[in-house]
Amino acid sequence: MTPSGTNPATGEPSRGDSWNAAWELLLPAAAAPARQRGRALQSALREAVRSGRLVAGTRLPSSRELAADLGVSRGLVTEAYEQLTAEGYLRSGRGSGTWVGGAARTAARGVRDLAPRAPGARVDFRPGTPDLSLFPRSAWAAAHKSVLARLPHRALGYPDPRGLPELRTALASLLTRRRGVVADPECLVVCSGVAQAMTLLGFVLHGHGLRTVGVEDPGSHEHGALFSAAGLDMTALPLDAEGLATGPLEGTGIRAVVTTPAHQFPTGIAYSAQRRTELLDWARAVDGLIVEDDYDGDFRYDRAPVGALQGLDPDRVAYTGSVSKSLAPGLRLGWLLVPSRLADEVVERKRTMDLGNPALDQALLADFIDRGGYDRQLRRCQRAYRERRDALVGALTDHFPGTEVSGIAAGLHIIARLPERCGPEPRFLDLAARSGVAVRPLADYMVADVGDAGVRLVLGYAHLAPTEIERGVRLMAEAVRKTP
Repeated sequence: MTPSGTNPATGEPSRGDSWNAAWELLLPAAAAPARQRGRALQSALREAVRSGRLVAGTRLPSSRELAADLGVSRGLVTEAYEQLTAEGYLRSGRGSGTWVGGAARTAARGVRDLAPRAPGARVDFRPGTPDLSLFPRSAWAAAHKSVLARLPHRALGYPDPRGLPELRTALASLLTRRRGVVADPECLVVCSGVAQAMTLLGFVLHGHGLRTVGVEDPGSHEHGALFSAAGLDMTALPLDAEGLATGPLEGTGIRAVVTTPAHQFPTGIAYSAQRRTELLDWARAVDGLIVEDDYDGDFRYDRAPVGALQGLDPDRVAYTGSVSKSLAPGLRLGWLLVPSRLADEVVERKRTMDLGNPALDQALLADFIDRGGYDRQLRRCQRAYRERRDALVGALTDHFPGTEVSGIAAGLHIIARLPERCGPEPRFLDLAARSGVAVRPLADYMVADVGDAGVRLVLGYAHLAPTEIERGVRLMAEAVRKTP
């Protein structure tokens, strides 16, 4: 059966070929169980229009004809035509038949995956990713079952936008014990990672009249992007050997800065005690705020981690962190400790942004912390990441003699300055890419142009096994040796 006739809107012949192309989509609907047949037919027709199999201007067969061809009741077809006409997919007029309308547009085909990856890389040294194979699946699954079984029904309603009280209490205890913060659960907000914490602060600071935030240079580009989304401009501030230089802050009018004092990203230095004091003095003098991103403060391999800056003055430091490096970034669980004077505004912004994080995920993390699972996970990661850092430093020593590794023995990445013979840097980066090794130069994280400073790389290692680390460094070394 091929419909024929003339399109009453355009006077053009109807598009029978379009109907033939869509015909096969309707056949499964006719074979559906009797109670589901009507919905199945409507869904099939709707999908045929959305997908472009039935193009605008196609004349459909009469309800009697289509019912006879499909072997279904005429009433079922009439109901389907009426429903899709009401929705705008079809149009009809007395005596003119039923036609495909022009309101629907062909749906985009395919689903893109925008997760950050290095396509085609044999070894990926780009920083920022933990070893996801270390995620405690068995312990997490057991906790999930236990928590879900005893979670009261009321806990599945809209949560406190700050987070479940049990999680805020567990996090406050954990952060006080491990990071030396002053953690009042009433000033702690559970967030979808550090990214949301920064965004929340950005909106609140903007509401207080701030229009510029200082960021470390070099530093994480994410900080600037997140505050920019809240309407704040970024001013890059230089670092020296002790941390963020306070001299350039004088006279700028800046009243908020973003810092990574425990393990600066990406240089790897730890702020000196003197610089911490100077920053706090600056914040007090200008009635300002220091935003502390403690992104990997738990991982130090040569001594106990340096305590958080927030512990020295919780009224001048907003502290944020997450489980992205210790468990998995895909969990989207983090926290924000804010000065009490900003707490209500941050909580209100969090409420209007998303009404709070998923209650079950929060209850699960609280249980995992309370039962010691989180401490065990940190110890497990600590052992693995220290071994991999040693493997990377050893591989660089073997394959690139004379390499300088800077920064403290901590975190999930190192800064490596390769010997001069490996340069210039653009040439080295091209060779590395051709050999299938993904790397990031330190220059990618800098605003100020320092000219030719040799080949300086930010090398992540936590997500790579020691054998992969050695292989990646060897591949880069072979590429350099083979090139005249």
